[in-house]
Amino acid sequence: MKLGTLHNGRPDGQLVVVSSDLSHCVSAGRIAPNLQAALDAWDTAQPALEALSAALNAGTIAAQPFDATLALAPLPRAYQRIEASTFPSYMARLSKAPAPPQAAGQRPMLHQAASDMLAGPAAPVPLGDGDPSADFSAEVVAVLGAVPRLPTREQAASAIRLVTIASSVVLRKVLADEPAGGGHFHASSFAAFAPVAVTPDELGASWRNARLHLPLRVLLNNMLFGQPDAGQMQLDFVDLVMAAAQFRPLGCGTLLSSGTVSNRHDETPPIRREGVGFASIAEARAAEKTKYGRARTPYLKVGDRVRIAAFDTHEHPVFGTIDQTVVAGPARAAG
Repeated sequence: MKLGTLHNGRPDGQLVVVSSDLSHCVSAGRIAPNLQAALDAWDTAQPALEALSAALNAGTIAAQPFDATLALAPLPRAYQRIEASTFPSYMARLSKAPAPPQAAGQRPMLHQAASDMLAGPAAPVPLGDGDPSADFSAEVVAVLGAVPRLPTREQAASAIRLVTIASSVVLRKVLADEPAGGGHFHASSFAAFAPVAVTPDELGASWRNARLHLPLRVLLNNMLFGQPDAGQMQLDFVDLVMAAAQFRPLGCGTLLSSGTVSNRHDETPPIRREGVGFASIAEARAAEKTKYGRARTPYLKVGDRVRIAAFDTHEHPVFGTIDQTVVAGPARAAG
């Protein structure tokens, strides 16, 4: 089942069920007005949404074309967004030191990011004032139901309601100026999400061991920037849920991110068609510094275009495509 949110003049938008090929959708308003309401009543909403999805894909009900450029984030505002760092190659490149191994049950790096204004797939990337060294970070995101404190693995796994992808904008110069131990409050204030979020069963064999085993393909100005395998997380999403709920429960609708997707390799831009590449500019720059002694890839500038999608074996974008252009000025409130 694939779920999306369309603009209806309200902050949480209108929940729609989207066909498997992303071509059509149908309103789910008679079941739940928005995704948060569906998550809050998941035990009763899920079967009804699944039935609506089956009818839509069978072509037995009237539907409207699904225009991903008009979609909001599947969950336009969330009670909580947590970002992890679970790819050792990313941590190693940026720290210039081998990343320590993480074992199941070990607490990973986690930080809270802004969740009050989550952008849709076609929302422009606001560059902000001055030169903040704006970067993107392609990530996998799990949408959670309520999680008790100290959940079992079974409880943590069952809390993963939906999966999607996102691009979190990171202001690298701002991040460097954050107070020590202060997290990413100012530097990670904007994130855009794919047009749809999907149930794990919709992913089939691509969802194994609580990981998304698909490449996240990133195009920067129509050139391949990277397509790292998202399945190479050192800890899986069940581990992340358990770690996040170690000291307190998690509210229904919490967004939990894998952090920047990354794989081990020795490449630097430009990336060949069969190459692996990168899901953030900072990591590419770190690789360039190691190889050439200096970074050669610039951070985002006005007019740049970033596209991110996870493609299945048939070259279909499972969640749709994040397609953004960088613009001048700060982010604006939605609605």
